[in-house]
Amino acid sequence: MSSTTDRRPLSFLVMTGSRRADSFNTKLARLAVDAVEANGASAAFATIRDFEVPDYDGDAERSDGIPPGAERFRERLNDVDALVIASPEYNASVPGVVKNLIDWASRFRPQPFNELQVLLLSASPSMVGGNRGLWALRVPLEHLGARVYPDMFSLAAAHTQLGEDGRIADETLRERFEANIVNFMNLVEAATHYPCVKKAWVEYLGERPDPAFDRIQAETR
Repeated sequence: MSSTTDRRPLSFLVMTGSRRADSFNTKLARLAVDAVEANGASAAFATIRDFEVPDYDGDAERSDGIPPGAERFRERLNDVDALVIASPEYNASVPGVVKNLIDWASRFRPQPFNELQVLLLSASPSMVGGNRGLWALRVPLEHLGARVYPDMFSLAAAHTQLGEDGRIADETLRERFEANIVNFMNLVEAATHYPCVKKAWVEYLGERPDPAFDRIQAETR
């Protein structure tokens, strides 16, 4: 990843969506932290347990407000340039605890997901590697305005691929994982330091650019 000395290091929040301490996705998230830091950025590791919230309840929100766990999550998102989530797949979909945290955090105004750069990862003993869960997770994130990186990484047969040393055993998969992280970091760097890139990113996703992006592009020429 390219860098210059006059810019602050990029910051990433890397979160595992599993509650299990020995989860494959927790191991994958820690590998992501290592890869981010090895390429010159800062990375903070978190688990879904760091942001405990009750099941979303509109009546409870009206009477008690948004719970502290969601507030902590929002603060962490507002403090970083990008979010990386390593999430398991439950019944071909997103884990309820992950979706529930997103639902609570989305109640803030402004909500913290709009224009947030997000990378999705998964690991599973299955041959699809948890990929179906990531497709389900994209839906609420993109609905909330997050810029979800197109190239998701799913590690199949994780029980054989993640060894005792915590590394991915297959060299090709390991290189692909690291390249995925670096490419995402390059995109985040461009979007952070070159505002006109936001316009190209929106157009890449097939959305209609906001006039503000046109003004930014004109001002940076």
